[in-house]
Amino acid sequence: MSDERAKAGAGPRKAGERGADARDSAGPARGTGASGPLAGLRVLELGQLIAGPFAGRMLADFGADVIKVEPPARAGAEGGDPLRKWRKLHPDDASGTSLWWYVQARNKRSITLDLRNAEGQRIARELAARSDIVIENFRPGALEKWGLGYDELAKGNPGLILLRLSGYGQSGPYRDRPGFGAIAESMGGMRYVTGFPDRPPVRLNLSIGDSLAALHGLIGVLMALHRRRETGRGQVVDVALYEAVFNLMESTLPEYDRYGIVRERTGTNLTGIVPSNTYPTADGRHIVIGGNGDSIFKRLMRAIGRTDLAEDPTLADNAGRAARAQEIDDAIAQWTSSQSLEAALDVMARAEVPSGRIYSAADMVDDPQYLARAMIERTTLPDGTPLAIPGIVPKFSETPGETRWVGPALGEHTAEVLGELGYDEEAIGKLRESGAV
Repeated sequence: MSDERAKAGAGPRKAGERGADARDSAGPARGTGASGPLAGLRVLELGQLIAGPFAGRMLADFGADVIKVEPPARAGAEGGDPLRKWRKLHPDDASGTSLWWYVQARNKRSITLDLRNAEGQRIARELAARSDIVIENFRPGALEKWGLGYDELAKGNPGLILLRLSGYGQSGPYRDRPGFGAIAESMGGMRYVTGFPDRPPVRLNLSIGDSLAALHGLIGVLMALHRRRETGRGQVVDVALYEAVFNLMESTLPEYDRYGIVRERTGTNLTGIVPSNTYPTADGRHIVIGGNGDSIFKRLMRAIGRTDLAEDPTLADNAGRAARAQEIDDAIAQWTSSQSLEAALDVMARAEVPSGRIYSAADMVDDPQYLARAMIERTTLPDGTPLAIPGIVPKFSETPGETRWVGPALGEHTAEVLGELGYDEEAIGKLRESGAV
């Protein structure tokens, strides 16, 4: 392969050569059409399923050239990220592709690469040498086993930032355990406080632990990029899924440490913040009301005809209201039970009390606020089928993100990306024959 690389005019990188320099010499990535705030950044995504790919998706949405590495198809195995076959497929049969995939992999370029193959590993190192960021969410030690650990990658690219997402992090006694988002949500404390006190803990019907870890990883990557501007050097961003969940657990730890209080499950309300709950309406639906601000509470009580509670000096602050939470919730529920959902929402809006319906996907697609904020995008799948997908968050006034294309076919950009590395058609053909790509 070294002879083929020499013919293609792409020799090995010199030790210490910066990844940014290599990127600039290669010119802009072909076909990305990016103009967002991250345009010009190159990202190599090695992860699968949720945490790593979600981080890559957000970078791609805002202009980064994200090259997603997927295992090639083999005899008896389809290859690709397993997410391609998760949940509902289109077409709705074994040949279909996950609708989730079209969102999770949007704006990325897909290449097939066998990271267990020596030639595949060599190509991965070449790609990392030309990248600003590498994302991975394998079990700790996997990259090192494949010759792709940070020390190895940084030899040719000291400015490289490596985002590592794993269940328990890269250190500690649990590092080698397999860790999924569901386990992280449990260990991080979220499951313990979710549900009703007389029932077992419940989960959100979402992979929230993975997504929280991805968002923490993105924050870390952007901070590392900022630091690189000062030092020219990259670093490892190590995110444990359970720690990302734990980071959102508010005051549960200091409350336990100081007073021995363990926050328990409380159903639909919010411990110690009153009133903030879900209430039934006369038409069999539910309204969420947040009246926990001192002045908001007074407006809420007057709106439901409970001036006595509005003027009660013992309820003037949250501490007083928390001591009488059940009484207050009962008063609100008595009123909402006499109103339709729409009528209750109207009264709350006129009283300037935060409130809302509980949205399903069916509610979202036609909601005027969602539409006004471009949160329901309309796209077309490769076979011409129209599809609604989530819009891009956050909104930028000058350099917004955009959906340039939906999740690509497996290996759709393999030849293109290898061509950018200097491989010619003959070399690519031999790589395919060897199983490296």
